[in-house]
Amino acid sequence: MCIFFLYHIVIFQLIVLYLFLLLIYILSLSLLLEIGFKPWGCNGDKSGQHKLEVVSFERGNITTAERSSKQILLKWESQPQTVLVLTKPNSSRVHSLCVEMVRWLKEDKRIDVFVEPRVKAELLTESSKFGFLQTWKDDKEIKLLHTKVDLVVTLGGDGTVLWAASMFKGPVPPVVAFSLGSLGFMTPFQSENYQECLDTILKGPMSITLRHRLQCHVIRHSAKDELETDDPILVLNEVTIDRGMSAYLTYLECYCDNSFVTCVQGDGLILSTTSGSTAYSLAAGGSMVHPQVPGILFTPICPHSLSFRPLILPEYVTLRVQVPLNSRGQAWASFDGKDRKQLAPGDVLICSIAPWPVPTACLVDSTNDFLRSIHEGLHWNIRKSQSFDGPHDL
Repeated sequence: MCIFFLYHIVIFQLIVLYLFLLLIYILSLSLLLEIGFKPWGCNGDKSGQHKLEVVSFERGNITTAERSSKQILLKWESQPQTVLVLTKPNSSRVHSLCVEMVRWLKEDKRIDVFVEPRVKAELLTESSKFGFLQTWKDDKEIKLLHTKVDLVVTLGGDGTVLWAASMFKGPVPPVVAFSLGSLGFMTPFQSENYQECLDTILKGPMSITLRHRLQCHVIRHSAKDELETDDPILVLNEVTIDRGMSAYLTYLECYCDNSFVTCVQGDGLILSTTSGSTAYSLAAGGSMVHPQVPGILFTPICPHSLSFRPLILPEYVTLRVQVPLNSRGQAWASFDGKDRKQLAPGDVLICSIAPWPVPTACLVDSTNDFLRSIHEGLHWNIRKSQSFDGPHDL
């Protein structure tokens, strides 16, 4: 009788535990859905591949609060009303397309258009009909752009996309990049059919790639604590620490969270996003990584060691790179190829994944666009096919 009673008590406790765990799971799932992305539906074959996740866009609402393992579709909560057009300077081809595009957006689509102050001044010298163009006056107004702009259109190459991303220190509106540059890893759209492309995107939904950015802080040795830092810098491709004009090897101590990683002795170090894996990091021997893989590439530049291989670290870590006090020389840090800063002995550079990615529109989807870019831009694994008229296995 006693054994039977204990058996029922155990069964009751297991049922209570199961219900408690189920309640925690439901509450956790509902919390995740409230802080960023809203799973809307999946399409695909029965094997579960090519799954889609649809997210809604409201101004400043795209964050990396929830990681996605599926291709992401973005649908508009309301029809886009304002477009920011950014152009590569000193290009007559880009200038002509810009003139045609802003007129089409305003006259045919009834959309308000923002351009840079430089572009508005150039167009107004040509014709007073461009008075409808809007722009900004100072950095204070730039900080509020994400609250005014629904969509960003870039006319240029990857450098124009980097420039567009650098303008937004927080949330970034979706970016549609038209290819008028050289390689075009992030510019999948062709300018010849821009009206058809923009019509499709404005109707939605559209496939997007969330390109993660690095958030970087420089902490000077003279600072009393880590609160006394320079303003944070956001990079879409990479931050590079090199020896500059010094004849000595760069000497850097590197830490990942609280763990020592290594000492870098060589020409320098690249900390790259996965979007930047096909840029400087690739030239230094790093891997090419799908841009939607969340991670940080740790790539040495000409290390004075035969065993120093590149690493790919998870996206949740914080990296700290320090110039030791006993270093023979100084180091220099550059952020997406600009904003160069000198690092003296004792100075520290801290990098982590920023909470605001850059959502770029896809021509097909993120995987198709990535493979097309390395095939067409880098001629990846291009070689003559083996002859079929040679000897064969029996």
